[in-house]
Amino acid sequence: MKITRFEDIRAWQEGRVLVRFVYRVIHESKPFRRDRRLVDQIQGAAVSSMSNIAEGFSRKGNKEFVQYLYISKSSAAEVQSHLYVALDQEYIQETEFRKIYDQAEKVSKLDSAFIKYLDSEIKKSKKSR
Repeated sequence: MKITRFEDIRAWQEGRVLVRFVYRVIHESKPFRRDRRLVDQIQGAAVSSMSNIAEGFSRKGNKEFVQYLYISKSSAAEVQSHLYVALDQEYIQETEFRKIYDQAEKVSKLDSAFIKYLDSEIKKSKKSR
């Protein structure tokens, strides 16, 4: 399947799910909502993970796209780290932690697979020159 829009990218689709999970858990926890700094950080990281995939895709060059996928991957890890703070402060339960952590991991793995694919395409195009 040829990808013609960023919405076709599986990593972006799963990033969107990650954003939904993060926003929902914050909405459902009054103590979490009160921690504005943590809320801003975790929401920003989740949105960044999703948005960097779209932004990288719009650049059209594979080398630059890979850089944006690495940022997406890093942002997913940042979400995971912030989740530990939320868990330790008892803003979320272990089940919520695990659900969101695993979703961030899914995004990260999809980013990694896409990076690997794009790197192979970059190498192919260099060989054909």
